[in-house]
Amino acid sequence: MARASTTSDAFNAVAEPRRRQILDALASGEHSVGELVEALHVAQPVVSKHLKVLRDVDLVSVRDAGRQRLYRLNGAPLRTIHDWVRSYEETWSEAFDRMDGVLEELTSQEDQ
Repeated sequence: MARASTTSDAFNAVAEPRRRQILDALASGEHSVGELVEALHVAQPVVSKHLKVLRDVDLVSVRDAGRQRLYRLNGAPLRTIHDWVRSYEETWSEAFDRMDGVLEELTSQEDQ
């Protein structure tokens, strides 16, 4: 079975851990490729490859500043992921509430 393109949408793009690290680094502001290479301890071609994927799905934008290219996070495409994850929030909250009840019961039994 052929592997789905990583440039098709934000979900596929952020599925790769190194790209998530780049997004995390860019969350604090603009960075050049060199700064990202230094921060992530990864070779420049690897960072550039991942930045291209992130640019292709519009998660990252770039601007020229003299001889440097500065990359910044574009959070709007992350909204789709946020909305999808949020749809599971109620399920997770209910599960955690049940777990809290079990833990309270176990603690109560241990105290007796």
